[in-house]
Formats: sequence, structure tokens, C-alpha cells
Amino acid sequence: MIIGAVLGRFWAILYIGAVKNKVVMQDGPYSICRHPLYLFSTMGVVGFGLMLGSLVLASVLGAVAFLILSRTAAREEHFLRAEFGAAYEAYAARVPRIWPKLSLFQAEPSVTSSLIAVRTNFFDALVFLAFIPLAELMEGLKEAALWPTIALF
Repeated sequence: MIIGAVLGRFWAILYIGAVKNKVVMQDGPYSICRHPLYLFSTMGVVGFGLMLGSLVLASVLGAVAFLILSRTAAREEHFLRAEFGAAYEAYAARVPRIWPKLSLFQAEPSVTSSLIAVRTNFFDALVFLAFIPLAELMEGLKEAALWPTIALF
């Protein structure tokens, strides 16, 4: 899930990077949800919880991330509605905020992207990739009885 989150974030940034705040992006990942970066970030957090070996922890972390990012999305949408008016309203009425509706998927044959946005997202994605060795370190400390263990299943 963490690798999927990183790849999903790259996919989303390829579409939005060159046109962010200039148009209402409605292709690729933005055709199935209005905030795919938040969708994939939530997915990465759930993946981290699963790497820690707990379905409960994965669910709690995922729910907290989803709630925080949903609130952030709502604030961003205030700006987008003011900036794009009826075009954003129509998009918001058709496409769900974060939870995707795969049947809506559509994409043009080519995408114009921004290398600066891709580079910035690469560094953001490193945070999610850092979850992998962190989870392994925590597991090693737990096995060595140097990390407290609480059954969360």
C-alpha cells in the first residue's frame, strides 16, 4: 500500500502539476476523485499501520488521516469554488471528494506536466518510503523486547 501510495501520488501530480489553480483538472486520477493526493496519502498511512502488524492501528491511523485530509480538502474547495465558480460546482457535484468512484475514470491520450512539481512530489513521497524502514526498525525493536508490545487486534 505504501508503494501504491507513492505511485498514486506521482500519477496525480503528473496531471495537476502544470495546471494547479489554473484549470479544474478532471482527467486521470482527478476524474475519479477531487483530491487523489489525499486518497493516496491516506492509503500510505493505512499501509504503515499494516506494516506494524495491526489491523486496528491501520484502521485508526487511516481514519485519522482521512478525517484530517477531508477537512483540509473542504478548506481548499472554498478557494476552488471562489476561483472557478460554476465549473468547479459542476465537477464537485459529479466527482466524490476523496473516496474514488472508479466508473468515472477518463483520461486524455497525453498529459502536460511540470518537472518542478514532480521533483517536489518526489521529496514528499520520500516521507511515505521512510515508513518502510521505520516499520522494520519498530518490528526489530519489538522482537528484541526493546519496544513495548500492546495487542491491538
